[in-house]
Amino acid sequence: MQLRLIIAALASMLAVGLVLGGCGGSSGNETSPAPAPQSEAQSQAQAPEAGPETETPSEAESAATGDIPDNQVFLTFSNRPAGYSIRYPEGWARRGAGNDVTFQEKGNVIHIVVAKGGAVTPASAVAELERLRQGDPTVKVGKPERLTIAGAPVIKVTYTRLSAPDPVTGKRLPLTIDRYIYAHGGKVATVDLGTPVGVDNVDAYRLISQSFRWR
Repeated sequence: MQLRLIIAALASMLAVGLVLGGCGGSSGNETSPAPAPQSEAQSQAQAPEAGPETETPSEAESAATGDIPDNQVFLTFSNRPAGYSIRYPEGWARRGAGNDVTFQEKGNVIHIVVAKGGAVTPASAVAELERLRQGDPTVKVGKPERLTIAGAPVIKVTYTRLSAPDPVTGKRLPLTIDRYIYAHGGKVATVDLGTPVGVDNVDAYRLISQSFRWR
């Protein structure tokens, strides 16, 4: 009986020692639990938002292609020797004087030539461009039309041609040119407003064409 009591006591002491040993080992090797994986919604919420993408080109990009911006400033060029005035975009380079003046920026060109002459008709305007085509077969002439600008009759003809070769690349750009012909007092002014195909300068060129005045 006494032997049984001794054995039971030893078994009880051994069980207590195992429990304590297990707790001590757990405390020495304890590691933090791995964080729960974030949900897709949480990840998207924490990620920085991407900037908005614009579908229309910026003003700088438009200017680089030759588009005249909506906020373009226009100046008035008064040519007293030739007897006219006309508006042009500020910053465009000017060359020539008197009866032959050109303003240019990238592929955009305003070319004004004044010569002696009488009344101009649609037929005579087309005939002049046909003579131009004899020296440049890339010229293609559109249908002429009669306009009235500042109360005076004007002939307009739109034609296309290739530009002169680029001095570096040799590339030639297709151009669209609106020709306006103003006649007054024995003089004829031919104003060519040229721009590369694909560039939209309609509003600016309309403003320029309507600004022409004889002085």
